[in-house]
Amino acid sequence: MRILFVGDIFAKPGREVLAAELPGLRRDLKLDFVVVNGENAAHGAGITGKICDDILEAGADVVTGGNHSWDQREALSFIERQPKLLRPANYPSGTPGRGAAVFQATRQRKVLVINAMGRLFMDALDCPFAALDRELSRHRLGGTVHAVIVDFHAEATSEKMAMGHYLDGRVSLCVGTHTHVPTADTMILDGGTAYQSDSGMTGDYNSVIGMEKTVPMARFARKLPTERATPAYGEGTLCGVYLETDDRTGLAARVEPLRVGGRLAPVLPVI
Repeated sequence: MRILFVGDIFAKPGREVLAAELPGLRRDLKLDFVVVNGENAAHGAGITGKICDDILEAGADVVTGGNHSWDQREALSFIERQPKLLRPANYPSGTPGRGAAVFQATRQRKVLVINAMGRLFMDALDCPFAALDRELSRHRLGGTVHAVIVDFHAEATSEKMAMGHYLDGRVSLCVGTHTHVPTADTMILDGGTAYQSDSGMTGDYNSVIGMEKTVPMARFARKLPTERATPAYGEGTLCGVYLETDDRTGLAARVEPLRVGGRLAPVLPVI
């Protein structure tokens, strides 16, 4: 199976480059399934129902979230009506929405997608390792599902790496989101799980992690209160991870970074 994971969509530049590039990527890479992290899609903070629909219409099969999942208050209600939108699975019991679900890919194949959030330098949520164990206990890779994709939304690379090794052999891909910078550690772990510490941001990289540069620079340089930061609105880069799985086992057969458009050096898998 050929799968694409697209990193954090950040504001209008991220939405625009996704809409422009994803249909062609689905066609040219012959993709069977696409996961997109959309927690920063609405002006850099949260997601609205319309924006979620737009991401799905562009070619995503499921949209994941993170610590900004609820920045747009309407998400608290529309997530219950949108089964293709996930939020971290380790939110407390009773939180609206769900953190994992099985979705259908091409040729009737089933893909389990799990969204979880780290705790180091993040909000104090329930244990993500226990949440992943709970979700994985309900399914078997290569058996009840053909692939398992984990979006681990976390700050610390150490926590992300620990999660990757913890899940090795049990999921097809464990990929990090949240820090908005693509990492160079794309690899297949010993047990056959594909891993990358951060998929990167889909947005304007002539910025400070998506925000217009002036206000963040002033905050760091002067250590004084400033006006609120606003998104940068230059040309966007689409960043993500391309994965091919073994149809018999569901484990990774190939994994590569993907970057299209904007300021970063382009990287596109050869099919």
